[in-house]
Amino acid sequence: MTRPAKIGAPAALGRLSGWSAADGRDAIVKTYSFADFNAAFGWMTRVALAAEKLDHHPEWFNVYSRVEVTLATHDAGGVTELDVTLAALMDKAAGEAGAKP
Repeated sequence: MTRPAKIGAPAALGRLSGWSAADGRDAIVKTYSFADFNAAFGWMTRVALAAEKLDHHPEWFNVYSRVEVTLATHDAGGVTELDVTLAALMDKAAGEAGAKP
């Protein structure tokens, strides 16, 4: 599979809502809050299945109802269109799962 070229965090952030640039690297970050662990883990499961289809996997950290996400395409050395696609998918799934802003 051909990987997309690096576009950089600033380009991605211009197309996404609620995401920020990561400190010290070309990556984007966002924290999602859910009603409880079940909702958070259910969202992570749905995203994991979609990420596998994209062959693009997030860095994430979950504690109870909170999921912190970092996206970057490691083999491109930074943010690519894959990250924008996965971020948009995550946002849509979070809305469907009732995530709190």
